Amino acid sequence: MNEIPPDVPTAPAAASPHEVVLVTGISGSGKSVALHALEDAGFFCVDNLPPELLRDFLRLEHERSMRRVAIAVDVRSAGSLPHLLPLIAELRGEGIAIRSVFLDSNTDTLVRRFSESRRPHPLSQEASALSPGRRKDDRAADGHRALTEAIELERELLAELREVSTVVDTSQLRPAQLRLWMRDLVKAMAHRLTLVFESFAFKHGVPLDADFVFDVRILPNPHYIRELRPQTGRDPEVAAYLEAQPEVAEMLAQIEAFIARWLPSFERDQRSYLTVAIGCTGGQHRSVYLTESLAKRFAARSGTLIRHRELDARD
Repeated sequence: MNEIPPDVPTAPAAASPHEVVLVTGISGSGKSVALHALEDAGFFCVDNLPPELLRDFLRLEHERSMRRVAIAVDVRSAGSLPHLLPLIAELRGEGIAIRSVFLDSNTDTLVRRFSESRRPHPLSQEASALSPGRRKDDRAADGHRALTEAIELERELLAELREVSTVVDTSQLRPAQLRLWMRDLVKAMAHRLTLVFESFAFKHGVPLDADFVFDVRILPNPHYIRELRPQTGRDPEVAAYLEAQPEVAEMLAQIEAFIARWLPSFERDQRSYLTVAIGCTGGQHRSVYLTESLAKRFAARSGTLIRHRELDARD
């Protein structure tokens, strides 16, 4: 794997725009929505810029202005992707602060999105070519299998780029939710390391972007208290109930201690983002309360973002 200098803001070189955000990821994961969100936030956006033109583009941007720039790069530039990681390394070494955001979704969600849009996957032909043993009629009849193969091929091609990027799982996100998360993400870029605390429901799957996952389903559940059932972990009544449970306080303290113990190591490794996912059954009470509590406890020492996957989807 190519080594890339730390994905952290550095003093921009003379020929560097103020901010450069590289938006990439799996086809169907929402790159167009993310790019529009950045455009609304004041970025000058370019879709599918060939990587070999990146350096010249940034130089021209410096000559014309010092505006913030967002560039979408995807598998349509597959032939140039092997050169992208070394190029990013060179540009960061020259003092250009490039942040890479990788959008991802689970395969079932991607298949559904492509089926609904009726658009072909950009690697459909390449995936079919990898299965010469199947007759053409069989491939045409089995569109689901062909699409799944194309998605898996794309994951393989983009694996190294995903490894050095901030990953956002869009499997459960509506477009409005993704736009909000992208705006929050770029606001947090000034921090050396940003802690992302995310609540979720296990019944809807574990977030793909989580670095650590904590299961709090063993804690007392406010769902079974009639007055608390319609409320959330952000409501004072639910918080008061959970704060009164000794095991909740113990779980919260142990998660806090674990993160505090290893946070300096992640900072020394010069990570940009660390996502801590807290899961319960419905993503409404316990996980939300612990997510809010942890974010408050770490706000003084690190940049923090709060995400409530299930609650945000309702708004």
